[in-house]
Amino acid sequence: MNINERILNDVTIMDLDGELAMEGNAQFRSRANTAIDAGARKLLVNMAKVPYMDSSGLGEIISCYMRLQKVSGRLILLNMNNRLQHLLVITKLAAIFETYDSEPEAVVSFDHPSQPVTQLAEK
Repeated sequence: MNINERILNDVTIMDLDGELAMEGNAQFRSRANTAIDAGARKLLVNMAKVPYMDSSGLGEIISCYMRLQKVSGRLILLNMNNRLQHLLVITKLAAIFETYDSEPEAVVSFDHPSQPVTQLAEK
């Protein structure tokens, strides 16, 4: 997995390229944790070039979401293909994650949320 990180205003954008599955998970986890440790509180994950995500990849997204919750941050998913959207629906996580198809809309939404953000409870 290749990850390009960029900052637009105060939003950290991670452009993922490759499968978010067993091999790409450690890279995503490391980069997301580094960004959060450095103070990122608005994380936009661009999934436009992610053809596939397995349950372990979904787990990494959930972990990142929960880590951001602990520091009053937000995670938004961008440009998810139909397969990835369907994965969120069948796992009932579509109600949890904010998703957008437009980067400008997603960036603006960090300051003007369009939907309530559901909290995930830690076990």
